[in-house]
Amino acid sequence: MQDSIYLGRRETIGDLTLLTAGKVRDIYPLGEDKLLFVTSDRVSAFDVILPNGIPNKGRVLTHIACWWFGQTEDLIANHLISTDVEDIPGISDQERRDLEGRIMIVHRAAPTAVEWVVRGYIVGSGWKEYQKQGTICDIALPEGLEFCERLPMPLFTPTTKDDEHDMAISPEVACETVGTNVYEKALAATMALFARGTEVLASHNMLLADTKFEFGLLNGEVILIDEALTPDSSRFWPADKYAVGQNQPSLDKQILRDWLETLDWNKEAPGPEIDPSISAQLASSYAEICQTLTDSLPLGIVTAQTENA
Repeated sequence: MQDSIYLGRRETIGDLTLLTAGKVRDIYPLGEDKLLFVTSDRVSAFDVILPNGIPNKGRVLTHIACWWFGQTEDLIANHLISTDVEDIPGISDQERRDLEGRIMIVHRAAPTAVEWVVRGYIVGSGWKEYQKQGTICDIALPEGLEFCERLPMPLFTPTTKDDEHDMAISPEVACETVGTNVYEKALAATMALFARGTEVLASHNMLLADTKFEFGLLNGEVILIDEALTPDSSRFWPADKYAVGQNQPSLDKQILRDWLETLDWNKEAPGPEIDPSISAQLASSYAEICQTLTDSLPLGIVTAQTENA
């Protein structure tokens, strides 16, 4: 189990038929009001799904996301109902083994057409734009900021939600897209979640550089859906190694992005096969974050921390 890779995109699981497949998650309808989310080991970078996956990535992401749902339910309700494979109808023993630890049964909410991105530090595409025109997503910033410097305050920089390429939009366009009522509730939740994530991660010697959330509507109420504050949706840095003006040591998918930047690749599909050493580094990093944050790991996964304990 420790070295398993599940790429998913199966047309059927038990009695269920695939509804849609995103970059990482496969979704199956479970009655009229519930969905089965299966988190695969697929990995994407620059909005391209790469051919091979990362061992146990989906199980670790599910473990972290469910932990964060529990840590933030006082701020906003979420879609999680169960993580028990026994609640999936008609699955075989092999399917049960494949799916153990990587499923969420969730309320069927209507997702907003916006991804709710928050930046705490100036890095990545935000740094590139700032260098050119002094803005991030056309939002003016003070002069003289340095690479990886902490922003004066967390910055909300929404994007479209697209299976191919997410595009930056202004907060005003985000408001027009989802409507004022949904926008105000989702924005308030976004900033509260970012503050909670920053606080909790700081207690584990990590900085939250940026992250994204997704929300949906359930019975007219805005709830948190998909995942939250995982290495796939966030950029984490070790606080004790943080230094302005230089690249920060990676605790997330940045390991993969940095390696891809060294290749002669145009960032269009199909992407390159991931080097085994990079895959191993990323799997280890995800597991280490999971252990540090939640003080636990999905069954069968070990890290240097647990081996030496």
